[in-house]
Amino acid sequence: MLLMPVNQETASVRTTSNVTAAFNAVLRLGDPAMLIAGAAFAHWVRFGTPILQVEYVRLVVLTTVFALLVLSSKMYRSWRGRGLSAEVMHLGFRWSLVFIGVVLYATATQLTVELSRLWLGTWFAASLGGAVLLRFIIRGIAAWVRARGMDLRTAVIVGGNPDAQRIVDTMRQNPWMGIKLRGWFSTSADRCALETVKPMGRVDGLAEFVEKNHIDQVWIALPMREQGQIANVLRQLDHSTTDIKFLPDLFGLELLNHSVESIAGLPIINLRSSPLDGNARLIKAIEDKILASIILLLISPLLALIAIGIKLSDPGPVIFKQLRHGMGGKPIEVWKFRSMRMHKEEEGRITQATKGDPRIFPFGGFLRRTSLDELPQFINVLQGRMSIVGPRPHPLALNEQFKTLVDRYMQRHRVKPGITGWAQVNGFRGETDTVEKMAQRVRYDLYYLQNWSLWLDLRIVFMTVFKGFVGQNAY
Repeated sequence: MLLMPVNQETASVRTTSNVTAAFNAVLRLGDPAMLIAGAAFAHWVRFGTPILQVEYVRLVVLTTVFALLVLSSKMYRSWRGRGLSAEVMHLGFRWSLVFIGVVLYATATQLTVELSRLWLGTWFAASLGGAVLLRFIIRGIAAWVRARGMDLRTAVIVGGNPDAQRIVDTMRQNPWMGIKLRGWFSTSADRCALETVKPMGRVDGLAEFVEKNHIDQVWIALPMREQGQIANVLRQLDHSTTDIKFLPDLFGLELLNHSVESIAGLPIINLRSSPLDGNARLIKAIEDKILASIILLLISPLLALIAIGIKLSDPGPVIFKQLRHGMGGKPIEVWKFRSMRMHKEEEGRITQATKGDPRIFPFGGFLRRTSLDELPQFINVLQGRMSIVGPRPHPLALNEQFKTLVDRYMQRHRVKPGITGWAQVNGFRGETDTVEKMAQRVRYDLYYLQNWSLWLDLRIVFMTVFKGFVGQNAY
């Protein structure tokens, strides 16, 4: 078994930081906690005791469940760079929706006869106040952390104009944003040079600088008429998973999970970003852990039988481990049941399995045709390296081969690789011996990134059970 070397410059890691994830987790847990604490506080104000009566407990539980649904959509995405006032207004709107729902439910079930209106009003005010206070505290801690050089995102700007200078000044004056500007690249369309930020020369050197320095964000500040230069910047970054922000023309550009946000009063458009940020990332993680645990429990006897079968068929290890690119281009170790006889590849080269491949022993061929060789990857899911559903991980050498041949090939690595995926259940399994086959697989992978939802994941899992394990190209 040969483990391929990793090109560190092409495997830059750009994922949500642990600090940011912790802040978001506190908010996700803190909001329902504020609902419960607010209800107890209001009960103490109205009745002199924080211990709720049975009918109040029932309503609080239902309200908390309803709030988890109402507050989930985009409430907990990264707020880096957005003002607190906008977040509080958004929170107040959704909090009001929750309590309007409470009033409608209480009226429909005639609970309003039994409930204290003073308690209900105090509950709304106290819980919302607690949620707002929690955000003040979290932002204060984040500002303290980022002012000391932790939890920072690095960024560069392409182009020079007054709006770009305004962004530069805003980042410099507000260190709580956690964005560190490393420099700016000039273009032929610049209207002015940017002050207080290091000039990095012409834009031709952008891609090399981004990869070498693991830059997290590239901000494009070019006139709307400069679509040729904008497209050139995007082409340079085709093999990078850095986030790209642009202000503000979208016409004719290839987008991936684009969205709009406002910073310093200017509209900023995310041209390419991960589809699994904030709440979506949490849902995906819970889905993976629950399904992987259940599946491993159910298939554990089968895993033992396969291991015995491999040992009896061919000498060598049961598990084959290989480095592949994970989310953000980070190398991960992917596990499979070994299906080939022990051999060595030339360094930097991967020979894909073909029909009648003499390296595959008979029992291994059965495992490959039925995809049973991939079952150990459920352990990779529990380890956090992979997801159950996502783009299939390719060997590092295969990525190097195809990333220059297939448009937006490396964008597949914006999410964790999967055991199964949209491409696989649509017939694109096994050998990809032509550019056309790989381009088709990538097209389905990008469709998955653009349209991800929990229901799409469950649909793919369902389709895999009935049509995804076997196929004419699986050998």
